[in-house]
Amino acid sequence: MQALWMLVASAMFAIMGSFVKLGTEHGASLPLVVLFRGLPSVILLLIWARAGRQSIVPTSWKLHLWRNLSGVTSMWLGFYAIAHLPLATATSLNYTAPLFIACWMLGWGGAQRDAVRITAVALGFLGVIAVLRPSINDDQWLAALLGLTAGAMSAIAMMQIRQLGRIGEPEWRTVLFFSVAVCLSSAAGLGFDGWGQADWPGYAALVGVGVAGLFGQLAMTRAFGLGSALLTAALQYSTIIFAALLGMGLWGDRLDGLAWAGMALIIFAGLLSVWRTMRDPKPA
Repeated sequence: MQALWMLVASAMFAIMGSFVKLGTEHGASLPLVVLFRGLPSVILLLIWARAGRQSIVPTSWKLHLWRNLSGVTSMWLGFYAIAHLPLATATSLNYTAPLFIACWMLGWGGAQRDAVRITAVALGFLGVIAVLRPSINDDQWLAALLGLTAGAMSAIAMMQIRQLGRIGEPEWRTVLFFSVAVCLSSAAGLGFDGWGQADWPGYAALVGVGVAGLFGQLAMTRAFGLGSALLTAALQYSTIIFAALLGMGLWGDRLDGLAWAGMALIIFAGLLSVWRTMRDPKPA
């Protein structure tokens, strides 16, 4: 079930990315995209909590604070990298988060250290490189460093999600507080960059960003709250596969042999991690 939840999350985030692209193509500013990334989640989750008489008081304010600080910082640094680097390079740097998790497990995981699942994460990242083939010019190293920092902060956020799941924090409450933090962070951006010139199709795409992001965040939160963090990290790369297929279907993108080989490597890495987890289900 952990693997299935992460695959659902990957599909939802790929769909969300497609809506982000559509929204910006129809005139939405980046801060407006960020606002809609969080606003539908806040509205829908508060309605759900009210209808079900659920308490929104968190189990641990400290874990939520670190999760939201690292997650929101990662999001904005990632967006900065996208704005100043080739898309393939920025995306590759964002997907270094599983590598940071693997390195942490390798150095400080103790009994949770698992060479097979760490290898699966590394193979998956090689697959991402084969699909995206990033490049960096001489004047882009600062943006690249910030993009790499975004990956590291994302890894911290994921480990905080894992801790929240272990203390019994429900997924919806974790997503709710993150979405509130996202909305608050968008306010400064809107004051600086404005709302843009989005038309009605653009706003429809932004609603899609929020809804797909909500379901993706819920599924990812459940996946990281269960079992092996390394399994979840390896399967996170499947977002690249879903995004590539959506690009082929919606924008007519074409993939060459190396890209297909990279996708096959990502699939192999995911299957290797699943196999290892089934053989040795300790929560690495």
